[in-house]
Amino acid sequence: MTKLGEYLDKKAVKKSQISRRTGLSKQRMSELTTNETSKLRADELYLIALAIEVDPCDLLQYVCSELKLPKA
Repeated sequence: MTKLGEYLDKKAVKKSQISRRTGLSKQRMSELTTNETSKLRADELYLIALAIEVDPCDLLQYVCSELKLPKA
């Protein structure tokens, strides 16, 4: 499961509901929440955040929490 999938599980949000509200296909939502190699685009993240009524910055921070700058 991806970080996005974990976030949606914690919020108890159905992927089908997000799909209807955002226009993203159910297949794409499934890919984004289960496939670790899938790439979440900024526009998709923004639409998902709007659909579940959370701050897009909060969702971005959660999804990208493992990213760190390399040590100089």
